[in-house]
Amino acid sequence: MKMRTKRKSKVLGNTKTIIVTMTTLFFLTVTGFYLFNWYINIDIKEPIKKESYSAERTSQTVADVKEENKKVSEIIENVSKCVVGISKLKENGNSIFLKDGATKLGLGTGIIVSQNGYILTNEHVSGKKYGTCYVTLENGKNYTANVLWSDQDLDLSIIKIDALGLSYVNLGDSDKIKVGEKVYAIGNPLGFEFQRTVTSGIISAKDRTIKLEEDDNSVYMEDLIQTDATINPGNSGGPLIDIEGNVIGVNSVKITTAEGIGFASPINIIKPILNSYIEEGKFEEASLGIYAYDKEVIPYLDNKLEIDNGIYVIDTIKNGAADKVGIKAKDVIAKIDNISLNKMTDLRTYIYTKKPGDEVILQVIRKGITAPVKIELGKK
Repeated sequence: MKMRTKRKSKVLGNTKTIIVTMTTLFFLTVTGFYLFNWYINIDIKEPIKKESYSAERTSQTVADVKEENKKVSEIIENVSKCVVGISKLKENGNSIFLKDGATKLGLGTGIIVSQNGYILTNEHVSGKKYGTCYVTLENGKNYTANVLWSDQDLDLSIIKIDALGLSYVNLGDSDKIKVGEKVYAIGNPLGFEFQRTVTSGIISAKDRTIKLEEDDNSVYMEDLIQTDATINPGNSGGPLIDIEGNVIGVNSVKITTAEGIGFASPINIIKPILNSYIEEGKFEEASLGIYAYDKEVIPYLDNKLEIDNGIYVIDTIKNGAADKVGIKAKDVIAKIDNISLNKMTDLRTYIYTKKPGDEVILQVIRKGITAPVKIELGKK
């Protein structure tokens, strides 16, 4: 009896194994059939003919490069006509462009910004306000120029020659520049042999602050454009232009301890002053009467002090506009007329649009408390 039961169980076990095996084979057959049908119905497009496609792209690229190079050459040629040589000393010869001009005469560069003789340059090239300097145009003509305006902190100045019908540059928008954009620097690096030299590079950084030691004093130049386009001493005051030929900065400083690091002052800061001279023939400079820096300079002065934004007041001018309304050292000016301030150029550019006697409202932070302060601008 036990033998029969054992045999019966064995038969049932074999039957189950056969059924499972057949089911699995059936499932695999159906799945394979489905996948085969799906595969053979895939729509395979004809391959692209590599020869014709590649040849067409190569031809277009070469044409584009040639056209771009031609355009750049024309732009640089036009801008170069607006670049002048400037010296603080007068040479007895026919031109200030001498073989040793950069050393002998303090030769620098300037940018013609109007048809009637207004020229933009560096203060260390032209000298201070009310002084004179000497200009040689692209055509070789010489002029005596008067220094109408200058600022030591910005190292910028505006001079004027008695001339009409001059070619002049287009001014760009330095607020819109981006790191990595291609730029060109034009200037007179070493006198006659290298006048109106062009160097190219990119914008390496924006809003740079550097510390300079001059006459045993520390000078901070703020919000500069950094470029790897070569800037030599005689290039000072020359234009830094974008690929469209618009002036976005004024070449100013080269770091002598490292190659490929030069700086230019952004053009937007000087635009209001240029516009005033060109349109009205004069500029009355308003003043807040403060000595102040933005957050980029603060680490040089006090590495324990931190500000997120705004302008930090170092001191006020006695009886100046700020002093009269009670603004003190260590105050932070967060806004002017509801315009947020993050850089000194923000404040300077806005004040340059005002006249002495105009009123502005400052948002001043003192010991964590913000309060509005109305102030009448003084005259610088």
